[in-house]
Amino acid sequence: MDRTLVEVHTARLYLRLQRELGEIGWLELLRNSYWLLQYGFGLIQAERVARELLSSYRGTPELWLRERCRGWFESHVRAWISSAGRARVREHQAAGHHVAIATSAVRQAAQPLADELAIEHLVCSELEVQQLALTGTFERPLCYGAGKLERARQLVASLGSSFEQTTFYSDSITDLPLLEAVAQPVAINPDPRLRRVARRRGWPIEDWRRVS
Repeated sequence: MDRTLVEVHTARLYLRLQRELGEIGWLELLRNSYWLLQYGFGLIQAERVARELLSSYRGTPELWLRERCRGWFESHVRAWISSAGRARVREHQAAGHHVAIATSAVRQAAQPLADELAIEHLVCSELEVQQLALTGTFERPLCYGAGKLERARQLVASLGSSFEQTTFYSDSITDLPLLEAVAQPVAINPDPRLRRVARRRGWPIEDWRRVS
């Protein structure tokens, strides 16, 4: 999703919203920006960071987060949707392919983009909910690295298909397990480590960023 269908990291756009609302200060902004930098290099301890970030949402109504993310999508995310990504989605849909977003983002953050692009399926991180409220943690596996591969495999199997019939687009070295599993891996705006892997293995490399 990030730096593919959306040209930037949506986590940065959410941090921007929180700063505008006065919900986080400079220290929290720097800490979260550091985590994003680690993510970009594939060095982040994803589950530990997720638990720390989600703990502050314990007891929050799930509906509140869902509605907030829809408003945030309209105000901060929609303008960054990649025109090339949107066009590729339409090509697959016109060909009758099953299309899914596979992202480490939580469902509440990713669903508005899926709805915007009329994408039926969503492979994502799922927040744990009890009595309509967030518990402050997530359902395992986290949709990251090997966890994304596991969740994607479950979806593909439920559709009566296999990875031998699957194309996966990604910008991140953290998605290497899933890229290696599918028949057609494609690197989109890849980070330096993924670019090196894609070149070495002869995977297609595409730039979906808008031309200024």
